[in-house]
Amino acid sequence: MANENKKDFNAMLRDNKDMPKVQTITDQKSIENYGGNKMYFAPPIDYDKVMKKIPYGKVIMVGKIREYFAELSGADFTEPITAGIFVSIAAWASYQRDNDETPYWRTLKANGELNEKYPGGVEAQKAKLETEGHIIIQKGRTNIRYYVKDYEKVLFDLK
Repeated sequence: MANENKKDFNAMLRDNKDMPKVQTITDQKSIENYGGNKMYFAPPIDYDKVMKKIPYGKVIMVGKIREYFAELSGADFTEPITAGIFVSIAAWASYQRDNDETPYWRTLKANGELNEKYPGGVEAQKAKLETEGHIIIQKGRTNIRYYVKDYEKVLFDLK
């Protein structure tokens, strides 16, 4: 996202954009890729509510949140692109608030990867996670990425 300091992320968080909704997809490649044709769209505020549930010392992946929403709604899967955008909106909305913080830094990308789109980038997320006792490892030489070491051991179960 660009120009974060000029956007009202809390207004974006409250804009449900006609969601939640379930849409039937017909593209065979997508059906095979996602394992079904019932695609769920969760509103941005729902991501924020789930992200607030992740306790100190625990983490969750965006994919696990998507699985949780699909299961709750009876859909085959939750739409992945809006999921990534809405997680970032929740992070920036929290950053812009003076209170009612969402611990967005505990929500990771696939395989425990830190999210460069959060406020302050991976360095800020890394610092917050290390404060909670997580070890952050770096992978890559030119395309450097950061991951929570042994993230599987500290995954929060939404069920």
